[in-house]
Amino acid sequence: MAETEFDVLVVGGGIVGTGAALDAVSRGLSVALVEARDWAAGTSSRSSKLIHGGLRYLEQRDFRLVREALRERSLLLTRLAPHLVRPVPFLIPLRKRLWERFYIGAGVGIYETMGGARTLPRQRQLSRRAALREAPGLRSDALVGAIQYYDAQTDDARFTLTVARTAAQYGACVATRTEVTRFLREGLRVTGACVRDLETGREIPVRAQQVINATGVWTDGSGEMAGIRSTFTVQASKGVHFLVPRDRIFLDTGLILRTEKSVLFVIPWGRHWIVGTTDTAWDSGENPVADRADIDYLLERVNAVLRTPLGYEDIDGVYAGLRPLLSGESDDTSRLSREHTVVEPVPGLVMVAGGKYTTYRVMAQDAVDAAASGMNGQVPESVTARLPLLGAEGFEVLWNERRRLAEKSGLHIARVEHLLNRHGSCVGELLALIAADPRLGEAIPGAQDYLRVEAVYAVSHEGALHLGDVMSRRMRISMEERDNGAAAARHVAELIAPILGWDAGDVDRETEEYLRLVRTEHGGQLRPDAVPAAATRVAG
Repeated sequence: MAETEFDVLVVGGGIVGTGAALDAVSRGLSVALVEARDWAAGTSSRSSKLIHGGLRYLEQRDFRLVREALRERSLLLTRLAPHLVRPVPFLIPLRKRLWERFYIGAGVGIYETMGGARTLPRQRQLSRRAALREAPGLRSDALVGAIQYYDAQTDDARFTLTVARTAAQYGACVATRTEVTRFLREGLRVTGACVRDLETGREIPVRAQQVINATGVWTDGSGEMAGIRSTFTVQASKGVHFLVPRDRIFLDTGLILRTEKSVLFVIPWGRHWIVGTTDTAWDSGENPVADRADIDYLLERVNAVLRTPLGYEDIDGVYAGLRPLLSGESDDTSRLSREHTVVEPVPGLVMVAGGKYTTYRVMAQDAVDAAASGMNGQVPESVTARLPLLGAEGFEVLWNERRRLAEKSGLHIARVEHLLNRHGSCVGELLALIAADPRLGEAIPGAQDYLRVEAVYAVSHEGALHLGDVMSRRMRISMEERDNGAAAARHVAELIAPILGWDAGDVDRETEEYLRLVRTEHGGQLRPDAVPAAATRVAG
């Protein structure tokens, strides 16, 4: 990066930043992408894991946003990432016999026909008896009937990582643990940035014709670093989710509940349910944690419809993230727009903010369009609507051959399906590692859902540099295990140590650092006041 002047430098390794890097490099531009922590370390690993248009935005009459998001959902399901994005059914309980069924049914009907949404099954109108067959865990007095419809979900951190890897595959220079310390200027024009390698302390200038700032909730801080006053303000909204085992809620479908503020989801997630989310303003730093009030709010809302209520003892994991909302006149973050904006406050610097995870590709395209307008020469139009992500090509064929793959590798077919749903057609790389060392086909002690090979692959192929990168984002052990991965931490550290060149002391330090993170986050989740806990939380 120090030796090349790039066409585009992208700052921020969340979903929008990685998307911008892929969009730019696929147009034939030279691209550098830097991230201060790890891919998806912030907002992009702490979402509701949904790829959706947003029924509540339809109710707010934000038709353009919903249409755009549903069009993107269709692309992801059918062309861009069928290995990472999959359909999921949701049940909407009805409390009123006539008008509510008509009102919500009509809204879902519109939702299903916007933006290519017909890629999923149509809604089902259910009586109370039929709804309780789908959701026997609901109280019979909590509904008079229901509507079932489909949306989609993804592992947000893995998806973001895959976008970054795809950009690198096409020639982008990408680096994590690389912090921008200041922007370079030539007069009024931004001409790049000084970046510090946080692993070595080395600082280098990275020069570029255009800089795209995609730092989400930290956009305002980046603007201050550039010495500019932004034309918009980003308001951070805290969203909290918790995980409970699948056997604690007896459902055969996801669930969506209307609340006084927005909606609450119960989302299937492997052997867990994800319950969330909250939507409250946050201005107390970059590392939010869940407090007791957040958990109580979620428990109260979901228990209002459950036959067997949930308690704190049922919760296996909790996570909190920040949404970057564009500030408006409303003080209520649940009413702020999920639209995005792209501005060029000074020559050479493009800033993109707002939006929602599902529309990341459109946001990235708009940002690169703005950057391209300031370049010399003709820049081709975006091709990412036709560009499958790494692992998508051939996924369907391998899925159909999964039994053969299981027999050849010696793995159970459920393990092969797990690998295919996380790595797509790259699964051959993991199976080759297992063939070379059969011990890698064994489950990780303390995290039985994952194989040892996945920890090794996270470092050898997916750019993980620290134990937290592997435990929290390459795999989701930190949020899925009741002990947040404490029992698995040293096993994983010892697996990845030879690849990263760690000695025994490094293994000890990485393990203790991860356990300290676990203690801090786990201890802060149930505190009455989230701000002190957030102040001591260690960034992953």
